Amino acid sequence: MNGWGFAMMTLNMLLFWGVLAGGGYLLYRWLRRDEPSSGSDSARRLLAERYARGEIDDEEYRRRLETLAGR
Repeated sequence: MNGWGFAMMTLNMLLFWGVLAGGGYLLYRWLRRDEPSSGSDSARRLLAERYARGEIDDEEYRRRLETLAGR
């Protein structure tokens, strides 16, 4: 290979570790996709779901939303 063997081995090794690290990162992101981004976002989402299901009325929804905004 006229001296290119070591360079090709190094390039292949870097490519292998890059693909392995990238795959690990994608797996990590996929496994953690369902976690809420922050507490207040999660609370707002839960409040909106309860309102949509009819568990709370308009007044209760607005009052609790204002409480969350004041945090």
